[in-house]
Amino acid sequence: MKKIEINTSFTAFQSVEELPQDVQELMNQAIEVRKNAYAPYSKFRVGAALLLDNGKIVLGSNQENAAYPSGLCAERVAIFQSGSIYPDAKIIKMAISAASDTNKTLSPIPPCGGCRQSISEYEFKQNTPIEIYFMGESGEVYKSDSIKNLLPLSFDKNFL
Repeated sequence: MKKIEINTSFTAFQSVEELPQDVQELMNQAIEVRKNAYAPYSKFRVGAALLLDNGKIVLGSNQENAAYPSGLCAERVAIFQSGSIYPDAKIIKMAISAASDTNKTLSPIPPCGGCRQSISEYEFKQNTPIEIYFMGESGEVYKSDSIKNLLPLSFDKNFL
């Protein structure tokens, strides 16, 4: 038997205002598109903004459904949209903001497991890391240099 340790590293910013200017703009778009979330069941609104290597920004917000598994998270809405519209573009940066209609979300909210797997697929496909910035409705913003920090033991096509 052996013990395996996996270390991850994040950068913490005190607020959106502390982010680099281009990331502030991206996060502000994620905050704005969060308002378009269709979240009548969870009351939890998420917005995502992707910066592509072609300079385009692709947005997504969570879209729920009464048949719960049929809904889609903001991150996947944005990722799949970018893959459909700009199939050859690489995702450089992703900004995510989450807020609840019922309580304050002041801690950074990371992507869910399904979204982590989808981000991993695109990071693997493009063979370059995706910077991921995530926050609640206000307060600290965490930065991950790659999905590997959030999903260190990822599953990809090499296992198939």
